[in-house]
Amino acid sequence: MKIAVLAGDGIGPEIMEQALAVLDALALPGVELAHGDVGGTGYRKHGHPLPPETLAIAKAADAVLFGAVGDPSCDALERHLRPEQAILGLRQALTLFANLRPATLFPGLEDLSGLRPEIAREIDLLIVRELNGDVYFGEKGIRTLEDGRRQGFDFMSYDENEVRRIAHVGFKAAQGRGKRLCSVDKANVLETSQLWRDVVIETAKEYPDVELTHMYVDNAAMQLVKAPGQFDVVVTGNLFGDILSDQASMCVGSIGLLASASLGETQTQYGTKGLYEPIHGSAPDIAGQGKANPMAMVLSLAMMLRHSFGREAEAARVEAAVAKTLADGIKGGDLGGSAGTAEIGAAIVERL
Repeated sequence: MKIAVLAGDGIGPEIMEQALAVLDALALPGVELAHGDVGGTGYRKHGHPLPPETLAIAKAADAVLFGAVGDPSCDALERHLRPEQAILGLRQALTLFANLRPATLFPGLEDLSGLRPEIAREIDLLIVRELNGDVYFGEKGIRTLEDGRRQGFDFMSYDENEVRRIAHVGFKAAQGRGKRLCSVDKANVLETSQLWRDVVIETAKEYPDVELTHMYVDNAAMQLVKAPGQFDVVVTGNLFGDILSDQASMCVGSIGLLASASLGETQTQYGTKGLYEPIHGSAPDIAGQGKANPMAMVLSLAMMLRHSFGREAEAARVEAAVAKTLADGIKGGDLGGSAGTAEIGAAIVERL
């Protein structure tokens, strides 16, 4: 079981240390770890946020465990050298097109949600976000018009094959949950979204057991805080998925609790090759202080065990240990507690 470990910047190394402690406590046979530099760390050591040697490590692995990237000292660099380009480069190089972001409220954390407790308790959803298209990867730039004004532009596009493959992921995920899929778009305004909706409807014919609904993204954002219990699986494009998944994180109380999996079409002898990371950033303001909550990193480890290695029992154990740690009142500062990074990690290991 070859795992590429890319801790990255800021709090990345701290939370990664705790996730690896959990992995070690599971005592799985045949685990091989290979460490690489990414982000600002990669730039400072190798002159690029995704050095060739790091990319080689990721390509050779069965799965990638990723911490976080982002370094304010790199903000003035050219865009292709900024830390965030590491994750975009990995997604492209490993053809990772489907991002899975679960959002579930842990019992006892209702008061931390921005929603009323009775509404927050309803949250149990999965956002399936397309990763390789949309404005993030389309033609972009800043040009000067004839009258001298500057104009920025970003090209949004999806072809039907890109939509169809992410739709399949959404439908299959719904089959394993509550058999309800909501496709989020902006088909009343965008031609890209109209194609998206048409292809999703076509793909639905292959999944008669799944109930398909459609929702405009502005309404979806409203419904996510008004009645989140109506959602089971949400499938959407890159831009809308980025925004809605961050919104969902605050509905469950903290971005420090949300894991994610980025999957592609490559199959290993164990499962689907993927990249696993918490959805929070590098939090440079608290880096090195031992304050970061490592739970999202640990939950990302659980997703790796499930999707890339077929280790459902171990994944469930890790998730249960995190839930028990929270239930026992051991919480980081993001959850109103005082426990530090190492203390939280040790508590999770103890409860395994």
